[in-house]
Amino acid sequence: MIGMLTGTCLMAGSGEAIIDVNGVGYLVKCGSRTLGAMGTGDTICLHVETHVREQAITLFGFHSEEERAWFVRLQSVQGVGPKAALAILDILSPGEVLSAASLEDKTAFARANGVGPKLAGRIASELAGKPPPAGRGIGAAFTALSSKTASEAERAEGLSDMQLRNDAVSALVNLGIGQSDALRAVASAYNTFPDDPDLDDLIRVALKEMSS
Repeated sequence: MIGMLTGTCLMAGSGEAIIDVNGVGYLVKCGSRTLGAMGTGDTICLHVETHVREQAITLFGFHSEEERAWFVRLQSVQGVGPKAALAILDILSPGEVLSAASLEDKTAFARANGVGPKLAGRIASELAGKPPPAGRGIGAAFTALSSKTASEAERAEGLSDMQLRNDAVSALVNLGIGQSDALRAVASAYNTFPDDPDLDDLIRVALKEMSS
């Protein structure tokens, strides 16, 4: 199985890219966010989920391990295949997926292309109360050596968003609060801030949400 690719982007087109790794060109399926951060000639590192089927081996590439892990988690819901999972990750960061699931916000999932109201409701209900996927524990090593400042900032924001939520949930659980309640309180509290809050502020508001 292939878990990560580091090489040169030869082509980034509609829904896929070709990554040259030591003279071998790997065709990788990617969402629009990932593809938007690539350019011909860029040296990149992609976290990869490998799907093996009877007639094909398909590689799916992601900015971060968090995205790859959520790609797998989303497909645990009946009716969600790779296409729908990629569509959801195109409109929601890992932190936003966690928030939508914690709040059972089916409207957020329904915004994804190809995800109807019924499927969106199933995703929201089945993922509600579950902690974020652990992933492979190898961090979020996505590298693009071209000058794509906006995309780099967006990736960094998504990662800090996810870590912030996780730390706040852990703090509430350490106070004796149930995990599903902690997830819901943190998601609700996070939505009250216009920008990423400090951890202490997020915990304080989350506790207030639970007492109201």
